[in-house]
Amino acid sequence: MSGERLKIVVAGMVAGDPRQGGATWAVLQYAEGLSALGHEVLVIEPVAPEALAPGGAVAAYFRSLRLLAGRSALLSRGGEETLGLPYGRLLDFAREADLLLNLSGLLRDERLLAAVPVRAFVDLDPGFNQVWGEQGFDLGLDRHTHCVSVGTRIGAADCPIPTLGREWIPTLPPVALAHWPLAEGPGRAWTSVGNWRSYGSPTHAGLRYGQRAHSLRDLAVLPRRSAAGFELALAIHPDETADLELLAANGWHLVDPAAVAGTPEAYAEFVRGSRGELGIAKQGYVASSSGWFSDRSACYLASGRPVVAQDTGFGAALPTGVGLLAYDDVDGAAAAVEAVEGSLAAHRRAARELAVEHLDAARILPVLLDRLAVPEPSGAPR
Repeated sequence: MSGERLKIVVAGMVAGDPRQGGATWAVLQYAEGLSALGHEVLVIEPVAPEALAPGGAVAAYFRSLRLLAGRSALLSRGGEETLGLPYGRLLDFAREADLLLNLSGLLRDERLLAAVPVRAFVDLDPGFNQVWGEQGFDLGLDRHTHCVSVGTRIGAADCPIPTLGREWIPTLPPVALAHWPLAEGPGRAWTSVGNWRSYGSPTHAGLRYGQRAHSLRDLAVLPRRSAAGFELALAIHPDETADLELLAANGWHLVDPAAVAGTPEAYAEFVRGSRGELGIAKQGYVASSSGWFSDRSACYLASGRPVVAQDTGFGAALPTGVGLLAYDDVDGAAAAVEAVEGSLAAHRRAARELAVEHLDAARILPVLLDRLAVPEPSGAPR
């Protein structure tokens, strides 16, 4: 019922791990996209109780998020203490809400969950979540009425990701285009933002779900194969000396992501100032042919910055070849970057057009709402 005005709870990580502007934007795309469609949105992030300390980094970062002012709260896990809107306001909103989009299943408060009739677990980490669920970790899926994933190929015959006996509604990452205008100029270098490692690398049915570190090591010699410059806003521990030396020896320029992309505004500026994105996926996304496509890449495309991305099977959901190019190995990455550099203006135009046609939140989110079969709002508390 995407044409009706709905009350929607969006739960996700906005401030609990501060100074990650890109992670904040991953949630803001939903909140801003739904708001632009006329829906009333409340954003909640569960955090550790100590994160609510008034003078702490989490509280300071949360208060800086002007787009969430007056419609959001950090909620103490297992309690009712909040920063932002009080718990009573959250509960009142949930009782009148039509839908919960629970990004990565972060919200587990039983009272809030039970109050909302349609509850979608939105998987942002395809393959990893399902393997952990298969290995016994409680993802909280039983608390939800629907399962959604940015792994657009989950359930395909050649995709080995376990479905856990559920139908996974595929969705591409939405981008709120009003916040991502076309960037000016050619940009300075090919860039990317991310973590060297995020967590462990599980194995399922003989397939290892590796991290971005494993993918990037295979691309180490790329700067030697291309005349283009490559800049990584990479969160990597200084103890990773062998890998840091490997990257430096091959000509990668590393910058601190907290310094250049630590707020939503800085992150957007970093993307707009780039020549294009070299998309480096977690190895697990690639090995499982998950169809994962990055919300980060969506921002680059919307800004008119071409994307050369490691192939996860996303070509089944998005057109590739101009503006967005896929690669399988270092030779393919070098060839794709060279192709873009040879016709940069055309690839910049195509990048923006692709975002408008395929990733605009005004297109993506109504389709998702229809797939979730959200009932027409009653206009009265439940």
